[in-house]
Amino acid sequence: MLPVDQPADPTNAERIALGTDELVVLADCAHTNGDIFAVLLRMPPGGGPPVMHRHAPSEVYHVLEGELVFYVGRADGAVDRVPVRAGQTMPLAGGTPHTIRNEGEREAVAFGVHSPGAAMEGFSRAAAALAAEGSAGSAGSAGMEAVLTIAEQHGIELLGPVPEPA
Repeated sequence: MLPVDQPADPTNAERIALGTDELVVLADCAHTNGDIFAVLLRMPPGGGPPVMHRHAPSEVYHVLEGELVFYVGRADGAVDRVPVRAGQTMPLAGGTPHTIRNEGEREAVAFGVHSPGAAMEGFSRAAAALAAEGSAGSAGSAGMEAVLTIAEQHGIELLGPVPEPA
């Protein structure tokens, strides 16, 4: 049985800055026995992870406002571009190469769940701390090496730039 403290209140919730994106923490691993990391993702135009990546946890996103574009790798190595509008949901099985972008002209907001949650929560917190220290934003390979190390420590494989969609 999972502990239930109280409903999540996004107005008072912890916020994690990842580049220009913001994660509003609705449920963390400490309160879900490591099973779930649930967030409200706020992504401005042009936002999103800089590279394709994959990890063991599965994810599901329900877009509340705007539109997110998911780039999803296929078994044959091709990549599909999948626009997901407000009211639509995008599931991603663990191990699927992917990334997310806001290619629109206004902020996109989505409810996202990672399960199990520890890898994504750990990576998000570590990457935000690195950025706050200024290491991730520093020019050259030192900042990227630090991000690669954090990703590897949390079971996230960075796959490189988004290829042209199939």
